[in-house]
Amino acid sequence: MTQQPLNRRIRAASLALIAGAGLTAGTAQAQDKGTVELAYVEWSSEVASTNVVRAVLEQAGYEVDITSLSAAAMWQAVSTGDADAIVAAWLPTTHADYLERVGDKVVDLGPNLNGTKLGLVVPAYTDVDSIAELDANADTFDGTITGIDPGAGLMSLTEKVVEQYDFEEMDLQSGSGATMTAALDSAIKNEQDIVVTAWTPHWMFARWDLKYLEDPKDVYGGAEQIHTITRQGLEEEMPEAYAILDAFEWTPEQMGEVMLMNQSGDAEPYENAKQWVEENQDVVQEWLPAES
Repeated sequence: MTQQPLNRRIRAASLALIAGAGLTAGTAQAQDKGTVELAYVEWSSEVASTNVVRAVLEQAGYEVDITSLSAAAMWQAVSTGDADAIVAAWLPTTHADYLERVGDKVVDLGPNLNGTKLGLVVPAYTDVDSIAELDANADTFDGTITGIDPGAGLMSLTEKVVEQYDFEEMDLQSGSGATMTAALDSAIKNEQDIVVTAWTPHWMFARWDLKYLEDPKDVYGGAEQIHTITRQGLEEEMPEAYAILDAFEWTPEQMGEVMLMNQSGDAEPYENAKQWVEENQDVVQEWLPAES
């Protein structure tokens, strides 16, 4: 997956058309419309969605640069205009702090995916069923909750879990999405118990038999949505790109298809996204303006 530095290299639109190129649906427009800068956080769900949006914007005739950042830096980038958009805003809970800080500097286009969930997950064979049972069974899990990157909103919520459930024996260990799933893979192969920070949609639920622990204190809250956020001024400067971003909406099942492609093969996420876009033009055409 190509990642390039963020910049404001919005190219002037070219008036020349490539000879013989048509503007029919399903083909990239020949006009050079400029560069759209997308930022994202390195979660498997956001890798999938950002690359799909990249492929769709390219189909509409845009150049697209994507940049992986921490969650805080991602929000900062779109608020300052260093990024044009993100399709990776988990609201209203996970990224609530970031939205509170920069909400007056960005445009919220609403959800592009409904039906997300956050929480602590264990293998289905684990006897523990509730977060409230964890501390009493700390030895079962080596006293560790295996987490992801420390800047993630999910980690902040899990720190609150540790506090509100008065854990004395369980500690939260930070890492990354990759190290978390690697630890989960190793534990399941060895039929060991493990508890990890997790979210839906994620390919792990298609690969392994897992269960969310009950959260009687409701620290993680209910289902969330993933929103599309743009910088101010994008609608006026790049109205077609803005319209595509505004129209982009898909299901956890559709996202799961792309995530599984990313995990099960050797192709880069960008190549998988292009393949998914090509094979799902009926969906993609709903995101594109009529003239595209």
